[in-house]
Amino acid sequence: MLTKKQRLVLQNEIDAAFLYQSLAKIELEPAVASVYEQMGAIEQSHVNEAIAHMGIGAEGHLPPSRRARILAWLAKRFGPQMVLPILKDTEKGISKSVIINKKKQGVSLSGNEFAHSQILGNIQKLTTVGMEGSRIAKMEGRHRAIGGNALRAAVLGANDGLVSNLSLIMGVAGANANNHSILVAGFAGLLAGAISMSLGEWLSVQSSRELFQRQIDIETEELEISPEQEAIELSLIYQTKGLSQEQADELAKQIISNPQTAIETLAREELGVDPEELGGSPWVAAGASFVLFVIGAIIPLFPFFTLSGECAILTSIGVSTLGLFGIGAAITLITGRSVWFSGARQVLFGWAAAAVTFGIGRLVGVSIG
Repeated sequence: MLTKKQRLVLQNEIDAAFLYQSLAKIELEPAVASVYEQMGAIEQSHVNEAIAHMGIGAEGHLPPSRRARILAWLAKRFGPQMVLPILKDTEKGISKSVIINKKKQGVSLSGNEFAHSQILGNIQKLTTVGMEGSRIAKMEGRHRAIGGNALRAAVLGANDGLVSNLSLIMGVAGANANNHSILVAGFAGLLAGAISMSLGEWLSVQSSRELFQRQIDIETEELEISPEQEAIELSLIYQTKGLSQEQADELAKQIISNPQTAIETLAREELGVDPEELGGSPWVAAGASFVLFVIGAIIPLFPFFTLSGECAILTSIGVSTLGLFGIGAAITLITGRSVWFSGARQVLFGWAAAAVTFGIGRLVGVSIG
């Protein structure tokens, strides 16, 4: 019979193997796909070793978790970069567990406990030898760890809309306002919050784009004035990624020989910027923030369209509870925590905010009355 800890450790290994195998199937760059296949095979060997060590036989052959299947779907739909940061965090957790167990057993550390996490963080290091500059630039742009941030932004945007508007609506309802007043306040809060978030997101992304463009312009000027110096800097970067000095010098020379490729590669390698995207479109970011906030904010508001009084308030709290729990469950894609724990925590936070504003609204309403 598997203990809770054994099941957790085994499930993490099974999920890691499944995700590596899934990434290998959708990765367009053969060299990177090969890395994923090898890492998946290693994780599968860890699974088999764990099953044998625990002596649990068929009981240990668990299917991939729902979280792992969702992450695999996201990777297939949006690309490997969507799940790489999350997978890297999973590897760190597995490595820490291995280190703790080795210390308890008195086994010396090999120094390779964090190998997979390091490979994911520097996956380009294993696949740059002999590649042409355009392929390196393409891979660097695809494997920037932006997926996890996008997922966080989506979840948190909906959460902000739901919690802020639920709190506003409960505050107005606590003051014994009628349905018309609640709907007006709710729509005002929805629009004000959505516009504020989208404008803030637009300004943030646009400012980043302008900064990135300025940095690229500086790199372009430096390349025109002193291409030899830029080649030296690029060579040093590739040496830190594992290439020998001779290989790094040759690769840097090859890249610098083509001005367009050189600018793209320098931007990615030195600045961490994709010159084609410059951090993304500010309009797309603003639109996404607006829509996500509205989706969250409309949940506690729509019961007041057809209901009134205490029935509308209770229904609003009920549907908001479901929404909060769903957001908490979505967060587990990032954190790997229990769905029930994250969902319940999110619900409690939302209830607390609504209770505070409802109480303040009731006090203000009584005072005015």
